[in-house]
Amino acid sequence: MVVGKVTLEYPVAVSVELLCKVAFSGDVSIFTKACVGMIDAVEVDGDGGPGTVTTMKLNPAVGDAKGFKTRLLSRDAVARVVKSEMVVEGSELSVQFNSQVSEVKVVPAGEGASVVHMTVEYERVDGALLPQEEEARIGQGYLGPIKKVEEYLVAHPTEFA
Repeated sequence: MVVGKVTLEYPVAVSVELLCKVAFSGDVSIFTKACVGMIDAVEVDGDGGPGTVTTMKLNPAVGDAKGFKTRLLSRDAVARVVKSEMVVEGSELSVQFNSQVSEVKVVPAGEGASVVHMTVEYERVDGALLPQEEEARIGQGYLGPIKKVEEYLVAHPTEFA
């Protein structure tokens, strides 16, 4: 099987510490508050460590997707790297994908700024690669919540500091 790969870099106008605290620490309450209007609900099954399954219900205003489910593979708070896999079994994604694994690393980019480095590797059921526009759509889907968190934190810089 062929493994496709989407890589993105996204500059964020928020410090590494604050972005990681809100978006990647596993604290569902602050994450959902920062993603209001995009993510309506988050359910967590597990202790927050590897194997924890997170289900996110998307707001209907976001588009056709109703939600998604991920399984945490690893979280390194010191290196600021989170690796997870999309749970495709039993979902609409199972028609198209065997697997979809993402890795997000956040690095400093000066005072009050950071850069998100994201890699998404996928394996399709038919063994083919996705067209570039579909790969771009997948990348933007993963970046959507990060952009929403950034937007919230820029508007409310001291709320979670």
